[in-house]
Amino acid sequence: MPEGHVIHRLANGLDEAFGGRRVRVTSPQGRFAEAAALLDGRPFLAAEAYGKHLFCEIGDASLVHIHLGLIGKLRLTGPQPLANPDTLRLRIETPDAVAELRGPQTCALITPGERDAVVAGLGPDPLRADAVPDRGWQRVSRSERPIASLLLDQRVAAGVGNIFRCEVLFRQRLHPMTPGRAVTRQRWGRIWSDLLALMPPALANGRIDTVREQHTPEAMGRLPRVDRHGGEVYVYRRPGMPCLVCGQRVSAQAFEGRNLYWCNRCQRNR
Repeated sequence: MPEGHVIHRLANGLDEAFGGRRVRVTSPQGRFAEAAALLDGRPFLAAEAYGKHLFCEIGDASLVHIHLGLIGKLRLTGPQPLANPDTLRLRIETPDAVAELRGPQTCALITPGERDAVVAGLGPDPLRADAVPDRGWQRVSRSERPIASLLLDQRVAAGVGNIFRCEVLFRQRLHPMTPGRAVTRQRWGRIWSDLLALMPPALANGRIDTVREQHTPEAMGRLPRVDRHGGEVYVYRRPGMPCLVCGQRVSAQAFEGRNLYWCNRCQRNR
């Protein structure tokens, strides 16, 4: 599932491609056809990201709510012929730009009030200026659940996914099974500050890099990481490989439907 910085990049791309312009809106697959007909020919006013949710304002009081889920894809391209219409839920286009949405978890036409209700159920988003991190800590501090579970709870930190979860816990030397109630406000502040340090560069660069300067390939004289997700990381998808800090092999296990990665030596602190 795309992490929050990907959704923010998509919102920025949609604004750049369509902002202020009248757009053609269709649903070749047919599952969004009725709503698409209401939006067709109206101006694209703005795109907004909140965590892993994307809201596109097209025309007056009309919002398209998109959540990509595990398999959804939203692709922005130049003008191109229509292809594979049976999987194409939503197509937005102008003469020089096209956005195609396939396989989303959610694609729905909603009201501003319904948008507000979605956002009210989310925690603070580190990529938004209006984020209030204490809202996340209040949930964490009352919970017996492990911090590894809580960081993926979108009511705690909207937009944080598995990569940021694993990497920020490593950088903070915090064991993933530490109960939320054991996380102090000060420690949560350090976690939040680290998310603020890591997520904006990922938004800007389109890749997640979490290693500190002394652990880059150049500083350590090692080969760059080769992975379809890109980016230099400490533990994510590095099971059995040496920890870049202490040399112990990185641990991994399935946890709540996702793969969890950590270093048992560096992350002893509970």
